[in-house]
Amino acid sequence: MRTKTWQQFHAQRCPRYRMATATPPQRVSPVIPTAAETAQHPAFPTAIWNLEADRKGVVPVAEGRGGPLKISWEIHGDGPVKVIFIMGLGGLKTTWQRQTLHFGHERRENYSVLVMDNRGMGDSDKPLMRYSTSEMARDVAEVLAHVGWLPSYPPTLTPPPARNLHIVGISLGGMIAQELAFLVAEHVSSLSLCCTAAAIENTTTFAENMANRAQLLVPKSLDRSIADGARNMFGEAWLAEPDNAHVPDPATAPKVLPPTTTITAAAETAASAPGPPAKYLKFDSNAERFVAQELTKRQDRARFGRKGFLLQLIAAGWHHKSADQLREIGDRVGRERILVMHGTEDRMITVPHGRKLIAQLEPGTALLVEGMGHAPIVERWEWYNGLLEDHFAVGEKLDGRA
Repeated sequence: MRTKTWQQFHAQRCPRYRMATATPPQRVSPVIPTAAETAQHPAFPTAIWNLEADRKGVVPVAEGRGGPLKISWEIHGDGPVKVIFIMGLGGLKTTWQRQTLHFGHERRENYSVLVMDNRGMGDSDKPLMRYSTSEMARDVAEVLAHVGWLPSYPPTLTPPPARNLHIVGISLGGMIAQELAFLVAEHVSSLSLCCTAAAIENTTTFAENMANRAQLLVPKSLDRSIADGARNMFGEAWLAEPDNAHVPDPATAPKVLPPTTTITAAAETAASAPGPPAKYLKFDSNAERFVAQELTKRQDRARFGRKGFLLQLIAAGWHHKSADQLREIGDRVGRERILVMHGTEDRMITVPHGRKLIAQLEPGTALLVEGMGHAPIVERWEWYNGLLEDHFAVGEKLDGRA
């Protein structure tokens, strides 16, 4: 197992992060803009990118497992390397937009990217029932069979299966990815687990744990809820920095459409809600872009609601893979195909969870990233996308396709 620090891994790819960790930035308290302020920004209608899928649909799953229920999915790109991105708690397909653009549009000839809304969110059904990571993994497997990326589900080992799946999961999505790898291990070319855990455990003092749990029950305004989420997911210095997004250009990026109007309650009550500009715009800060994306999601009550969020939260809380099960995943998938990464400043799933997952799974590549929070898919998207490219290449080479 190659356990590396942030400085050791990808020093040449992203030297600015190496410098940032060598000299920690001065702690600041960034100003998180309000929903009303953000809705007035000219970039607000362009916060969610209009990325045209090559294929999309809704498929019924979970027959005999409390269903059927419908799962919404999209495939972007038509390349040979097949990547499934599995989102975390309360996230939608569009939360992966920086990865979808990078792999499924700008490098579409190399990659095919599958994104989906987990049960309880987005355009998928939101049944009132017990959710679990194992059942949500079976949902994903049935979608994979439906789109032709698995020959069947349950999978068969005769003839010997092709290892054609690159599975990426973050947070709750990383827990689902563990369960999926356990189900279809012989089909996995690579497995990338980010900011996740084998089981959620109390890693703080009793008083801190009780205070954190009590906060979940305290009613909050929309502004307070989004601001607290921002500070829990990201480093404060990053929030204060200028917007680091690489926005798409419909004139040059394949299958990127112009912005569409985003209507939210905040925009409707604004004095003059801006219409969609002809191109995608930048926000003033990273914090402002995060608020815009969260606001867009939370005000879309048909796609994001408290019921689905709480049911997914229960699934995360009850997730458990034993040390023996993790060793079996490592044996069947192949440890050289597995990447586990965790940020030292993750306040959502604390770093002891990452250390324990690494110790029990013994992945071929283990990264404990100095100063990183819970969402590198946004905070360090450029490095993260490059890291995934390299890891996918490991699987492709092992399978004789590179």
